[in-house]
Amino acid sequence: MTHDYLISLIRTAVPAAVGALLAWLAAEAGIVLDADSSTALTAGVVALTMGAYYALVRVAEARWPWLGVLLGTPAAPRYEVPAARRQ
Repeated sequence: MTHDYLISLIRTAVPAAVGALLAWLAAEAGIVLDADSSTALTAGVVALTMGAYYALVRVAEARWPWLGVLLGTPAAPRYEVPAARRQ
């Protein structure tokens, strides 16, 4: 269980880091917004980038399992129902 939990955390954190990196790269490229719009739009763009990155990698991973490394680890977590709940 602990191993699967760690895998799930890694596979969540890596897309978040990619989204933040892409937002930083956009700022470095000179894409700047006014202060009022910046915070909300940045949060939205990072969230959308994270979701798109995760979805694209998962689709690619279904065909080429080794691409799971783009989510931080090629192993996907396995969620199992405890024996007490299977009844």
